[in-house]
Amino acid sequence: MLSYPDIDPVAISLGPFQVHWYGLMYVVGFVAAWLLGRHRAARIGLNQDDIGDLIFYAALGVVLGGRLGYALFYGLDQWLADPLWIVRVWDGGMSFHGGLLGVLVAMWWFARKKRLAFFTLTDFVAPLVPIGLGAGRIGNFINRELPGRVTEMPWGMPFPGLGPEPRHPSSLYEAALEGAVLFIVLWLVTATPRRRGLASGLFLVLYGAFRFLVEFYRLPDAHIGYLAFGWFTMGMLLTLPMIAAGVALIAWSRRQPVDAKVA
Repeated sequence: MLSYPDIDPVAISLGPFQVHWYGLMYVVGFVAAWLLGRHRAARIGLNQDDIGDLIFYAALGVVLGGRLGYALFYGLDQWLADPLWIVRVWDGGMSFHGGLLGVLVAMWWFARKKRLAFFTLTDFVAPLVPIGLGAGRIGNFINRELPGRVTEMPWGMPFPGLGPEPRHPSSLYEAALEGAVLFIVLWLVTATPRRRGLASGLFLVLYGAFRFLVEFYRLPDAHIGYLAFGWFTMGMLLTLPMIAAGVALIAWSRRQPVDAKVA
């Protein structure tokens, strides 16, 4: 059994001004996406300044969509009881599915502005996202969020506030799968020419499969619990449409033109 690391969620404190590790993880994700996007910008006819605009649009989509999605899917009662809670993002509480919808809206707007095919842009963006997802899960771990289920595995660790039983570090599982593994697969797939929509479909299918799997090792939100069967969670429910959409998009991509050159 391992010990849960005692990391202060506040990374920097200067009087009343505090910078939380959770917020810094978002910065890591956006900076990584900006650097990787600049490296490949010419592939879809963008310049490096365009990538800064793209990341700005995406950041708005992630933050606004992620927070609103969490409020609607997981925290509606808390929002109604405390309306200002929704702006305290440093306390945690972001929904990937809401953030994804926010980013898709932002990408639609950006693609229209730059006269790009929508799926050409989402294929370009797909491999830029996983590093931010992984960093965000590490932020969850530092923030002592997303506790896992009880386990006898040697890497189990007691979760702060939930007693002495060792639990799966489920947020670290997600960091590895949704972050490292997803990035490697998508970066390699998009390193060579491929049909339009393939990378976007793979992102949806793989993220959905990874998230569905990890939900078996992660406790559901206490105020929601299991939706059915003693194991089916809200995270699983929200992930199923993603997987279905990803499979449909991969099938659709087989009839599309090859859409990227290697820069």
